[in-house]
Amino acid sequence: MRKNNFVVGLDIGSGTIRTVVLAPGKDRDTPRVIGVGTAPSSGVRRGSIVDMEGAVRAILEAVSRAEGMAGADIRRAVVALGGHEVFFRETSGVVAVGKADGEVLDDDVNRVLEQARAGTVLSPNQDILHIIPKAYRLDDEKNIKDPLGMSGVRLEVSALLIGDAAQHTKNISRALEQANISLEQFVVAPLAASEAVLSARERELGVALVDIGANTTSLAVFEEGDLLHVKILPIGSGHVTNDIAIGLRTSIDVAEEVKLRFGSALPEDIDRKEDIDLAEVSSAEEGAVSRRHIAEIIEARLEELFHFIDEELKSVGRSGLLPAGIVLTGGGAKLPGLVDLAKETLRLPARIGYPKPLDGVLDRVDDPEFATVIGLVLWAEANSGEGADRGVKFLSQGMHDALGRAKRLFGKFLP
Repeated sequence: MRKNNFVVGLDIGSGTIRTVVLAPGKDRDTPRVIGVGTAPSSGVRRGSIVDMEGAVRAILEAVSRAEGMAGADIRRAVVALGGHEVFFRETSGVVAVGKADGEVLDDDVNRVLEQARAGTVLSPNQDILHIIPKAYRLDDEKNIKDPLGMSGVRLEVSALLIGDAAQHTKNISRALEQANISLEQFVVAPLAASEAVLSARERELGVALVDIGANTTSLAVFEEGDLLHVKILPIGSGHVTNDIAIGLRTSIDVAEEVKLRFGSALPEDIDRKEDIDLAEVSSAEEGAVSRRHIAEIIEARLEELFHFIDEELKSVGRSGLLPAGIVLTGGGAKLPGLVDLAKETLRLPARIGYPKPLDGVLDRVDDPEFATVIGLVLWAEANSGEGADRGVKFLSQGMHDALGRAKRLFGKFLP
């Protein structure tokens, strides 16, 4: 990946698999999207592989389309993880500073992060994916963001640990291997999406990213530049489609088309007399249905989703208390009326999160559903080569144990 001077992101979603290839810009300022590939997801449910052959076939299709556009062979990728078994815990570590004069070096920071990792008791079927430091303490001085170069005797860290079911990571890795793709690194999906759609100011003020996928919804909460909470909920836009199919007694394909063409999250904005002729959607259907009734079905499911999101915000004391509000992204975020429903239900400002501007084939990726995969390549590009952040900000475990790389990873989650 690095040898060919481009980075590749692979988002293995339950509804769609997306691949994006990013290359440096002319002046290395704004990267260029040179390849995009999508394929209907197969063999994936709620972010987990349930049919290896189908998943591999879909990955190969998405990667092949990106290769054709980019004119390059893809052999490595940064991969998003978004299964509902992702978990989140607080942890801490403490070490003695190594140098006799007390100066804190990279090795000291790496060791205290490793202590935070090792001090967390996990079951045998769980993998650690990320350890994100929130603050350091050096002797009696607290709330230090970066202790490098400072002097002291005792170095402590409070951090957030994010992990996943070991079988989930193994199955994804096996699917990549069968598709002849080497794993560059796993990144939890909401962290990748936040890289693409959130500003530094929003993370500083307090914001919740809500990434609505087909079968899951990812939540990441930030405040004062710190990641406070991560959760992946087993509800997505596909559940809205299922509800419509049941309510109309029609097929999933027809229900999806009805949702996309006529759906709304605000039934009160729709005339009670407005009907939809199902024959216009599919020749196999007949009869008329109330568009307002469809909106009521959609509203009920989304209110349930926002209820669960609010419960997560309550768990960290941020319900109704995030100045930058809610940023909605993912394919499910494009439903008309969703922003207004979020504002009303969550009592917070809300907006749709689009990926940050890039050069290249913009028309292909300027869409909320590309937030996660664009975040993957932006993060990989920012943390590679000489331009990587020097500070020790992010530690990835699981498939990689190279602690020496910790100082190069995910610096943007802390100021």
